[in-house]
Amino acid sequence: MANYEVDYSELVGKKAECIDGCGMCCLCQPEVLPSERAFFKKNHPKCLVKSRGPEPYFALALKKDRGSCVFLGECDRRCKVYDHRTTYCRQFPYHIYVSDHVKVELDLSCRGLWTGKGVDAVSEAKVLVANAEERIKEALPQASDVYRQFYEEARSAGVLGDPSLLRMSVSENLVNFTDVNFLAKLLSLAEVEAQVSINGVNKDTKVDMKELSDAARATSLESLSSDDPLSLPVYSAEDLSWNVFSHENGVIEWMTIGDDGEFHHKGFVNADEVELKPLEEDGRKILQDYISVLNGRDSFLGSVYYLIDFNGYEDDMSNAYYGCLVTAILDILWRAALLDKFFGTGMGARGIREAIIFYDMDRLDAPAIGAFV
Repeated sequence: MANYEVDYSELVGKKAECIDGCGMCCLCQPEVLPSERAFFKKNHPKCLVKSRGPEPYFALALKKDRGSCVFLGECDRRCKVYDHRTTYCRQFPYHIYVSDHVKVELDLSCRGLWTGKGVDAVSEAKVLVANAEERIKEALPQASDVYRQFYEEARSAGVLGDPSLLRMSVSENLVNFTDVNFLAKLLSLAEVEAQVSINGVNKDTKVDMKELSDAARATSLESLSSDDPLSLPVYSAEDLSWNVFSHENGVIEWMTIGDDGEFHHKGFVNADEVELKPLEEDGRKILQDYISVLNGRDSFLGSVYYLIDFNGYEDDMSNAYYGCLVTAILDILWRAALLDKFFGTGMGARGIREAIIFYDMDRLDAPAIGAFV
């Protein structure tokens, strides 16, 4: 019997559908757990590889080392070893995040979470959590200890805040967080004030939109500037094509990933031509809902904690939290403008939804002091 409680609040009222022919999850190179290795070593030894990165692990090989999983069929995008797929394949789009407690989050880059069809997300997640019980039990004491150490360091440095109060302040000001003037002022305050308060933001003062666009662009281009194709964010488009955008020397190249693992050039745009655009009202509502999701995610809070620790406990928690949230929102708005450039998706509900689909997998991959299991 598990001696911990699991928070399923992000999943309440949601349904998850596996869209035929999508294959987005098959672009995420899954770890192969020790209990799963025997099957692949015996039947597909060449398909079991060590992943790249500072902490390599056994994973399934990718087509041409950068495309989809080698077991994904090229004609039908169906898994050839479906009955033996890895635990992490089975869990997608659910993410079990362990901090000083356990919470299940959803990867909104999965288009099957946007259709309103499929199985009840809470019910499906409970089965996955039950299957992950041993991994959770192993990770929870370690993650709890890391969190305890963080709180002690933050308290000693005088930067510890109450995350519940920070989350409440965002919930009470969700509409403001879709206002670029408010975002610009809050970001500026987070950089210069010792401790930021939302009440101190004067959103009536107009900001330099070009300067704000430049800041948003700089943030987004960091994720598009990797030399490693596996590190480039992938956008699963409405036609289920897999799209990547690579930045070099001020130019963004749009490419698609073929089912065979090849990258195919589709177009170029100068990075400085992509600027923030005004939100339409139905787009504002979609963005507001997503900000509410981020504000409730423990993995987002874990990323804030990671940055505070990385920066030597120099930033007050309020500054770090608001700064991270504003940066995330600006990244989404700029990605919406980029997608509009190539796909004509606009800045309404469609455009913001597509930008979130483009962004959320990167958000969940951000460093955090907790762990996904």
